[in-house]
Amino acid sequence: MIGGAAGRPVFVLFGSSTVQYSFSNGGWGATLADIYARKADIILRGYIGWNSRRALQVIEKVFPKDSEVQPSLVIVYFGGNDSIAEHSSGLGPHVPLEEYTENMRKIAKHLKSLSDKTRVIFLSCAPINEETLRKTMSTELSEVIRTNEACRLYSEACISVCKEMDIKMVDLWNAIQKRDDWATTCFTDGVHFSEEGSNIVVEQILRVLKDAAEWEPSLHWKAMPTEFDEDSPYDPVASSGQSTINPTKLTFLTKIPWE
Repeated sequence: MIGGAAGRPVFVLFGSSTVQYSFSNGGWGATLADIYARKADIILRGYIGWNSRRALQVIEKVFPKDSEVQPSLVIVYFGGNDSIAEHSSGLGPHVPLEEYTENMRKIAKHLKSLSDKTRVIFLSCAPINEETLRKTMSTELSEVIRTNEACRLYSEACISVCKEMDIKMVDLWNAIQKRDDWATTCFTDGVHFSEEGSNIVVEQILRVLKDAAEWEPSLHWKAMPTEFDEDSPYDPVASSGQSTINPTKLTFLTKIPWE
């Protein structure tokens, strides 16, 4: 299922609605696609409502081992739905903590087996604004019990797996809460990220990529070649009227000077 332009690295975002919605509301997936324009293809594999069980059901279809093109990077987020309290019917997305931990191990093992050049980053379970979530929950859904305490436990479990299996990770639980007003500014509905929340996610992912000195080749955007970056007489004309400006070097169009 994964493919990209010949020779261009492929980054896959794999996870639940936190991934699916990352291309809306100034989302972190869209921002990464902008940052890596002409450097890598950002492919969305986000599935609203999914947990780690459903991820394992399809992982070999999403990431077949015999694919001609294997991703250079996979960014994985599961845990928010797994951490929802168990429903009395036995239905729903809840996955017990111990099983979630084992599922994340299995996901990591499969992704690491794809190729010697496939890199993996896990995003741990993020905090939530419980009050806002209660106000925005759809009446079409049965009562959903989500707590920050459960998010913390699943975040810690994800981080533990990453340390155990030597996987790069972003501790979203703590990264989001470093902002004083995180509860009111980082979410659209108490769970999914606003542009402000997404910018924190992007900053943390870029930091991991920049610090991963052992990854060859580097996947940090500033270290990667830019596609078709040669000067051209067809580029925008400079203010002097005597030359052109290579648009790949323009910075005034970028709202945030990403590092």
